[in-house]
Amino acid sequence: MTINDMRGVLKGRVLLPDDDGFEQAATAWNLTVRQPVAAVVEAADADDVAALVRYARRAGLTVAAQPTGHGASGDVEGLILLRTGLLNEVEVRAEERVARVGAGARWGQVLAAAGPLGLAGLSGSAPGVGVTGYTLGGGVGWFSRKYGLASGSVRAIDIVDADGEPGRVTAESDPELFWALRGGGGDFAMVTALELDLYPVPTMYGGRVVWPEHRTSEVYDAFLEITVEAPRELSVWFNRFQPPGAPPMVTLDLAYLGEAARAQDLLLRLDKIEGAISDTRGVVPVAGLSAISPEPTDPTPSISRVELLTGLDADAGELLLSKPVEPLINLQIRNLGGALAEPGPGAGASGAVPEPYLLNLVGLGLPHIADATRAKQAEVVADLKARISGRKPYTMLSPGETATSSFSGDALARLQEIKRARDPHNVFRANYPVLG
Repeated sequence: MTINDMRGVLKGRVLLPDDDGFEQAATAWNLTVRQPVAAVVEAADADDVAALVRYARRAGLTVAAQPTGHGASGDVEGLILLRTGLLNEVEVRAEERVARVGAGARWGQVLAAAGPLGLAGLSGSAPGVGVTGYTLGGGVGWFSRKYGLASGSVRAIDIVDADGEPGRVTAESDPELFWALRGGGGDFAMVTALELDLYPVPTMYGGRVVWPEHRTSEVYDAFLEITVEAPRELSVWFNRFQPPGAPPMVTLDLAYLGEAARAQDLLLRLDKIEGAISDTRGVVPVAGLSAISPEPTDPTPSISRVELLTGLDADAGELLLSKPVEPLINLQIRNLGGALAEPGPGAGASGAVPEPYLLNLVGLGLPHIADATRAKQAEVVADLKARISGRKPYTMLSPGETATSSFSGDALARLQEIKRARDPHNVFRANYPVLG
């Protein structure tokens, strides 16, 4: 049996390295990541996914699912890359506050369907990110302080197991697999659909305020003052921006689940900082959530590094603010806490995130600047070493990192045991495998 035999068992498109369109189909959203896969399969439907898994099981091959490639690691040499973009159905059951979402759906679709009904899912900040990969990895976004990780909102999961058999997983039907899939990545089964809780969002206030660089210290102090006492409904992100070809600047991005008047009271501190270049704050529709913190929608070459911070103080502020941002594009700090630090009894593999802040360092991955970008990231991390916990959210791992940094020792051992039991022949490979 050869890889070319897949064309005889699948309805969807199969692309091999010599085929026109293969390179484009194998390309991750992050253009710095290379994916030397043996084949790309674009599944026509869930039955196609099951047929592919049965084929791979018989042939001794491994399949890596990638709806969009936002979280690609590049650790896919010789694998079959499964694209699930055609499994993109979104069904909102408003009376149940539930969305049924196909494996290829993106968050923008979910928010567009749920928003007019006064509901929202626990999305991230970018509409083009796939729901499945984001949620299986935990998922940290604007609503996380109020409702926790996105993986905690999963009610049911449609899967194909390592023998190619379809199934439906819930807390009642298979508690071990249900736990592992909600935050442990896609290493245990191939997901074809999710059912997610939706949350009432009758009104939301948000936006971005931009100041010139010389206001950085004032903005940082305001960020600390606001976030120390912020209610769970309020999330604020501090950014030191250095756009290519533009002067450096500082911004606060924010979202508040509630009425505008209450948000304005909570943010009065910002009005004392003079010289704002722009201020987009206002009532935000759910479907327009991504406009708060505009991010690239087209594939881009980027290098990111995320760390969790145990705290911030005056010394940390000096380290973060005293040096130029270049060659990075953004040095971002997000306030966490709230529900993230207090997962419920039915939480998945991600567990709690006790750290109060997240550091996100982003730069371009172009050949002439990639090394300098990584060096700058390492410099910032070294400066803040005493305040870095060493843990990382699974959903924010970067190429070269491993799943071992995302879980406690007990949780990792449990995930590895489930992987060995459910997929002994290694039919599935997540972007960041729990077995390395």
